[in-house]
Amino acid sequence: MNIIVCAKQVIDVSEMKVDANTKKPILQGVPQKISDIDKNAMEEAIKIKDKHGGKITVLTIGPADAKERIKEILAMGADEGILVTAPDNIDYFMTATLLAEAIKKIGEYDMILCGEASIDLFSGQIGPRLAGLLNIPQITYALNVTAEKDKVTAERNMGDMAVTTEATYPALITVTKEINEPRLPSLMQILGAANKPINEWTADSLKSGLKPLVETVELKGVSMERKNIVYQNDIDESIGKLVDSLAKEGVIGR
Repeated sequence: MNIIVCAKQVIDVSEMKVDANTKKPILQGVPQKISDIDKNAMEEAIKIKDKHGGKITVLTIGPADAKERIKEILAMGADEGILVTAPDNIDYFMTATLLAEAIKKIGEYDMILCGEASIDLFSGQIGPRLAGLLNIPQITYALNVTAEKDKVTAERNMGDMAVTTEATYPALITVTKEINEPRLPSLMQILGAANKPINEWTADSLKSGLKPLVETVELKGVSMERKNIVYQNDIDESIGKLVDSLAKEGVIGR
């Protein structure tokens, strides 16, 4: 079973702060890491490999320093890493296109595993876009995955219900955070990851002339300050005051 895991380097959003005056996020000095749900995808890939054997390749689109983050996935159990260096102004169209071209260059594969979304932007676009470009079946929001010899079955989270879906290979699956608990690599695995290959490809070597279709004009944070207003005494009067306050803030309509 040849499995490709798509992983993204993101900033640690739990460490990010917002400038009180400009409302812009302060990104300088914020640590980078592999998106949490992509680690769930990696954990699922390891489980499938343990059962069926094969090879796991982790594929990342990002800056040159993402190579250090790829080592985290190699330590978990991936066999090989591929980093496609790309410009800073990359959008979803460019990302999905470069991933598709890189996968075509990799060659034969049975399954592509991705997180349902990245923890920084959480758009959930890359998995479905990639499956469309490769013209392969996709199963999104998987809560569990069962890989068999000639098909893969997954239970999908559809909000108020779960739907069981199956597909033939090759197939793309996006997993949810609830699917598993990613393992922590041992010291020996971390040291061993240094000897695993990481190939670096440039965006132009895969698809020259790519331009973003969407331009990010501005990025602002949302103030999370609490007003700490407490309503006491008569319950009916307190409810009326709460509704009035929420309407004044635009949280609810009147």
